[in-house]
Amino acid sequence: MSNPKRRNYWLVKSEPNVYSIHDLERDGKTMWDGVRNYQARNLMRDDMADGDQVLFYHSNAKPMCVAGLAEVVGESYPDPTAFDKNDSHFDPKSDPANPTWVLVDIGHVETFAVPVDRPTLAAEPALADMMLLRKGSRLSVQPVTAAEFKAVVKLARREAKAAAG
Repeated sequence: MSNPKRRNYWLVKSEPNVYSIHDLERDGKTMWDGVRNYQARNLMRDDMADGDQVLFYHSNAKPMCVAGLAEVVGESYPDPTAFDKNDSHFDPKSDPANPTWVLVDIGHVETFAVPVDRPTLAAEPALADMMLLRKGSRLSVQPVTAAEFKAVVKLARREAKAAAG
């Protein structure tokens, strides 16, 4: 009997004025395109897999926060924006025969009733080692441990319950 693949957990960052959790909720799923960092690319190419769970983070926002949950839908594939001369993510050095850039599709799972803001994340002892909270951490695709993922979801539930009275 084969071992089932272990699920991985991730955090992806997006500026909400570019693409928000509400956009993902409306669209159902989207290509996570335009990533032009080699470390983030390698994570998407080598480690992200169908069914992996994702924290959707609003960066460069007031407040910066985990706004909801998503899921990786399918395996990585070449990022078509790298080959489109009219796209802001065009890369003239990327070769369709040997693509430099890849992407994954992500699907909407949940929009948090109350987003979990950065100060709330930083105050949670279970998240003390979370990559997102490290000084200088700017990676747009980051691994998250199962314990960190669960802690963020628990915070979201707590915040929603508190807001509901």
